Amino acid sequence: MAAEVEAATDELKAQLDAATEEAEAAKKEAADASDRLLRLQAEWENYRRRTAQERLAERERAAERLVTNLLPVLDDMERASAHATQTAEGDEKVAQFVEGVMAVHAKMLDILAKENVEVIDPAGEPFDPLVHQAVGRQEDTEAYDESVAQVYQKGYRMGGKVIRPAMVTVTFGGPKRPAEEPAENEE
Repeated sequence: MAAEVEAATDELKAQLDAATEEAEAAKKEAADASDRLLRLQAEWENYRRRTAQERLAERERAAERLVTNLLPVLDDMERASAHATQTAEGDEKVAQFVEGVMAVHAKMLDILAKENVEVIDPAGEPFDPLVHQAVGRQEDTEAYDESVAQVYQKGYRMGGKVIRPAMVTVTFGGPKRPAEEPAENEE
């Protein structure tokens, strides 16, 4: 009888060990599944965020392309108005036409300003190679050295990014520009 009890005890221990192993395996499988779920959720969130950023960047590139394609039209309006003003002095009808063209030009600039587009018209300012494209040099002993003398073509900035640099001539031979003093922190 003792042998039977001992055999039954051994069998129960074996069943207990097997059940314990199955429980541990199930816990490990549940932990793995939970870990996979967390990873998938994180990947999905990263995917959503990345695609949203890509859509926004594509929209900004499309707007930038449209603005860049409109810039020559603005340039032509400015040149046509300047030419008409010079050649038709005293002609009231031409003057009215030029005023109309300049009103349309101003409306286009207002619309572009709403889209965060700024005009870069740097006449007299210090030359900045990040914003200006030098197409010539001009000696001027009166003006500060490396100042913008003439603007051949205005530049444009959109959202802080230069989408077209201003084409300018730069002075040389004049006095050096005084260094700007750093602004003091007001407390």
